[in-house]
Amino acid sequence: MSNENGSNRRTVSRRRFLSAAAAVGAAGLAGCTGPQVSGRDGGDANANAGGGEETVVEQVSDWSAGDSTAVETDYSYTAPPQTIDLDETDGAVTLSTEPCRHQLLGNDARGGPWELPEVWGWKTTDTEPSVPGPILRVTEGTEMEITYDNSEHNRPHTFHVHALEKSWMDDGAPTTTGRQVAPGESETYEITANVPGTHLYHCHFQTQNHLDLGMYGILRVDPVDYEPPDKEFFMTVKDWDTRLSASTAGGDVDFSHRDRNPDAFTVNGRCAPYSLHPEEGSPMIVEQGDRVRVHVTNNGYQSHSMHTHNHRFEVVEKDGGTIPEATRHKEDVVPLSPAERKTLEFTADADPGIYAMHCHKVNHVMNGDTYPGGMLTGIVYEDALDTEQFADLMEMAGHEG
Repeated sequence: MSNENGSNRRTVSRRRFLSAAAAVGAAGLAGCTGPQVSGRDGGDANANAGGGEETVVEQVSDWSAGDSTAVETDYSYTAPPQTIDLDETDGAVTLSTEPCRHQLLGNDARGGPWELPEVWGWKTTDTEPSVPGPILRVTEGTEMEITYDNSEHNRPHTFHVHALEKSWMDDGAPTTTGRQVAPGESETYEITANVPGTHLYHCHFQTQNHLDLGMYGILRVDPVDYEPPDKEFFMTVKDWDTRLSASTAGGDVDFSHRDRNPDAFTVNGRCAPYSLHPEEGSPMIVEQGDRVRVHVTNNGYQSHSMHTHNHRFEVVEKDGGTIPEATRHKEDVVPLSPAERKTLEFTADADPGIYAMHCHKVNHVMNGDTYPGGMLTGIVYEDALDTEQFADLMEMAGHEG
């Protein structure tokens, strides 16, 4: 559905957009032209280094940000991450890994498509693989049984979570435990949700590759007396060097972590403007007067500086610790080191409109050589959904209302 405003411009239906955004989940994920692609010569078919699938390999002389899309695989695409309520499963969940393709920019998004030809997506028995992985949510004190089933991938993996106190053999770090989950095997990690807060989980086998190929996610432990806000969002930011994905998929490109040079910057796995798509991305939809809580995590290798337009927030949690009220203050830029997590709170009290939230290392708000893009999402007031500006934004994101 669509309607017309006074300028005879097509605008996105409020009902259609809110329905699409709601489909992402009750605890929403918070998360422009695309990269310029250099010329390419012909290609060959090589064996896929990640999963044995046949791969079309393009010969790339000078790598540019869009060239990962030229390496073709026939994997399924990742889906947007879902929230898994472990309180409903008595703390039990089974995770596995599947090689997938991942869209940084969708086919219809401005500058798209832009793809990572191979990522390794976490999934559960009830959800499709995603990058980031599913949000695992649980109440403080729950005894969790997190089973990693490695029946669908050809490399060893582990499950490692930050902050939570656990037994030595449940730490998921093979360097110090001597244990990993080999292909075809499974292991159950018994971990108590004993530290309230927002925590990262990731694979800790060959971490420099596995984390950088998408094996990361959020585990949220709510305190027993948790009071939900009016609106709540989860946001993971990450920098990528797309050469790693292309190389893993069999592309003819050299990559070394000693020479890692990120060319893609994402919010919840998507680059702007695709990060603002209501189904595939994760815009933050608010109403005037809402108390808003945003859990922000950095799953990349670089530090980022996230800035909110026209809204000042307080940092209320950091890495599983509550910030005392006496030390909180209003701010609009929050630095995030690798693996750092912070929870922000603000009131949606601005002039109802559309406001950016983005990394203020401004070259991180680019797709290749083109600005804006990259690590940017938006705070979108429901009162702005019928505006010409919002319709233009949805057109750039590739969403038809």
